[in-house]
Amino acid sequence: MAKLRTKNLVEYFRLEVISGSAGLNRSINTTDLSRPGIEVAGFFTYYPSDRVQILGKTELTFYHSLTDEEKHNRLRKLCADDTPCIIVTRGLEIPSELIEAGEETGVPILLSNSKTTTMYSRLTSYLEAKLAPTTALHGVLVDIYGVGVLITGKSGVGKSETALELVKRGHRLVADDSVEIRQTDEDTLIGSSPELIEHLLEIRGLGIINVMTLFGAGSVRNYKRITLNIDLETWDSQKVYDRVGLDDEKLKILDTEITKITLPVRPGRNLAVITEVAAMNFRLKNMGVNAAQQFADRLEKVIQGGNNVSDLI
Repeated sequence: MAKLRTKNLVEYFRLEVISGSAGLNRSINTTDLSRPGIEVAGFFTYYPSDRVQILGKTELTFYHSLTDEEKHNRLRKLCADDTPCIIVTRGLEIPSELIEAGEETGVPILLSNSKTTTMYSRLTSYLEAKLAPTTALHGVLVDIYGVGVLITGKSGVGKSETALELVKRGHRLVADDSVEIRQTDEDTLIGSSPELIEHLLEIRGLGIINVMTLFGAGSVRNYKRITLNIDLETWDSQKVYDRVGLDDEKLKILDTEITKITLPVRPGRNLAVITEVAAMNFRLKNMGVNAAQQFADRLEKVIQGGNNVSDLI
């Protein structure tokens, strides 16, 4: 999980630091947010103090109805040792008790001019992206007709050469050799390239080439959702490969499974074209058109009807 600190929120959302600047290096470890209305009312039994706290018009309006002693005690309790920060929205006037509590405890008190719901939504999206589980895989990621195809296989099997041919055919390279993957949702994987090798492609015997320089800005993209895996392996004459397309193989990355297709490699096979067709066929299946299943259904009807299999032709 990426390390995120309060100062990153200040910079990204252009928040004004009112007090507690000593705590800007506090870490943020959860994507959950809290609007501590019930805590302002005095109930702290289940206070999620490790979350970013957001105070809006509702919470502060109720706060002003409290006695002076209640105001001080409750705002002081909001500033716990593990609280990353407290954000006041709508550009509202921040209570002096909260400013003092922030200075005493080192909890940053921040001000935003955004509406509370807008800030809540934007902050949730930001935290989910930054704190998403991550991993890295050896492979090549290419955008083929809008399908994020992760090409894997042993070193030297032809992954980069396949990607180069795909780029020449008008598709876009995302990453070569190392693919950084973030799981932004339970079924969403986003792949990107490490900054050091971004837009670069390594071809044995040729060396490193810059795809964007050679083929233009339209030949690359910075990130892409991964939905299909093409695994290249050296042809094994003893292995039985799928010839119909009914087998449903999966590759699990983090907590998400994606469709996997194993392509045997041997001289005479155009891997780029096959990979391109695999991506198009994957799109068709998602649209409800499954040629393999249609063939199987037709075959079953012929067998049940006692007709000759040649009727399929």
